[in-house]
Formats: sequence, structure tokens, C-alpha cells
Amino acid sequence: MTEEFGFLSALLMGLLGGVHCIGMCGGIVGALSLGAQQAGTPPRLSILLSYNLGRILSYGLAGALFGGISALVAHWGGVHQLQLVLQAVAGLFMLALGLYLANWWRGLARLEAVGSRLWRHIEPLGRRFLPVRHAGQALALGLVWGWLPCGLVYTALAMSITTGRATDGALLMLAFGLGTLPNLLAMGLAADLLRRYVQQPLVRSLAGLLVMGFGIYTLIAVARLF
Repeated sequence: MTEEFGFLSALLMGLLGGVHCIGMCGGIVGALSLGAQQAGTPPRLSILLSYNLGRILSYGLAGALFGGISALVAHWGGVHQLQLVLQAVAGLFMLALGLYLANWWRGLARLEAVGSRLWRHIEPLGRRFLPVRHAGQALALGLVWGWLPCGLVYTALAMSITTGRATDGALLMLAFGLGTLPNLLAMGLAADLLRRYVQQPLVRSLAGLLVMGFGIYTLIAVARLF
């Protein structure tokens, strides 16, 4: 899997995964909008942008961590074979994510449940910044909320491990974060309309099928290289 394909896949996966993002992060985005309204701050967009900047920076940090770990592990064995195995795992994650988005199989929910154990210790930090009154609070909240247990994020992290470098892992997760941005910005500005749209079974099914397509392509590419 080329770096360009990996970055593009991460970007599109973030965009298509919006049907899941809105369910996971819709509540906090709504709270951001409400806080801005209560504070009498018309530039609600600046608060939403600051929150999402913090969230995407957290993704980049996680990507650098996972990419760096894979670089260290690569020194312990055959680099080429290890990368192929990791790419196959990433492809399987994409298949599972596609099924999850389409509501056909909820296996990734179990992984989210595991991550929620760590989230119990992180989430209280975010409460300190609620209600959000200004962009600085929104940025800090985003930095915390970026660690929310999420099957979509875990799939992107599985892809970041295949990069074998901290910098590439960070760039891949930043691309993923940018892909999620349009949906979450739209959620903050037009919550009710967007929520009704993404809850339609056809929308979720199409998003799931497209993500599964990326997973199948990745697995085929790996099989050819073995």
C-alpha cells in the first residue's frame, strides 16, 4: 500500500465515517454550540474550529506514537513481512468498520468498550472546560476529546501502524482528522438536519460499503505481495 493511497484512504475514511462521528461526538458538539450561545458569542464557528483543531491534533499525536512504535518493532524482525502483516490487519479493520457503519455487525463496539476503561480516567479532564465560553476552552476540550474510544479512530490507528515511521503515522492521522472535519462542523451548524440525514439506512449502508471497498483493496494488494 503506497503512502499516497494510505493518506487518501484515511482522509476518505474520516469523511465517510461521518455517520458514526455524529453519533459519537454529536453531544459534545451540541454542548459547544449551546455554550457559545449562552455566552452571547456570535462567532460560533471559531469555537467549533478550535475544538476540532484540538481533536485533530490529538489524532496526530496518537498517530506519531503508533507509527513510532511500529518503527521500533520493525527492528526486531523482517521489516517487509511485518509491514505486510500490519497492512492485512488494517484491511481487516476497514472491513469491520464498514460493517459497523452500515449497522450490519457491531464487533468494533467491543473494542470501544475496552477503550472506555481508559476513557473513564481521561474524560473528567474534559469536564473542566465545560461549559465552553471561548476558543481556548474549546481547543483544550478537543485535545481531551480526541482520545474518546471510537472504532473509527481505532481503524485509522491500525493504518498508522503500517507506516513504520512516527512522522508518517502523524500525517496519516491528521489526514483522517481532516476527513472528519466537514461532518462535525456541519453538525455544529445544522445539527438536526444532518442527524436525520445520516440516520437513513441507505446513507449508512453506502458509507459502509465504500469503506469495506478500501479494506478489500488493501487485502488484495497485500495478498499479491506475499
